[in-house]
Amino acid sequence: VQLQASGGGLVQAGGSLTLSCAASGGIFSIYAIGWYRQAPGKERTLIATIKNDGEANYQASVKDRFIISRDDAKNAAYLQMNSLKPEDTAVYYCNVGLDAEKMSDVDLFIAWGQGTQVTVSS
Repeated sequence: VQLQASGGGLVQAGGSLTLSCAASGGIFSIYAIGWYRQAPGKERTLIATIKNDGEANYQASVKDRFIISRDDAKNAAYLQMNSLKPEDTAVYYCNVGLDAEKMSDVDLFIAWGQGTQVTVSS
């Protein structure tokens, strides 16, 4: 499955953005989807997952502010980001996996698609 994240940009603190993840080349609906982010000088970390049954989980730092969703008919996933903070500034990526419980281990992934830059100004 090839993935590309889009929708990033520059936003003021307190604002909102919705990221999109477009997938091609595989049976998207069988996978769990994860959104990740990597801030400058920091490791890439998992911030949200959604299983193929719709169950969503969030990292504590984004819980209650971000919403992950998927549209299997469109081979797409989304990350609605609300109440953005400067510390949310990062490059955001999406990826897929067969086991949502293992998706926090970024070293398991062979490839990453293009990320999208989100910059939150104070």
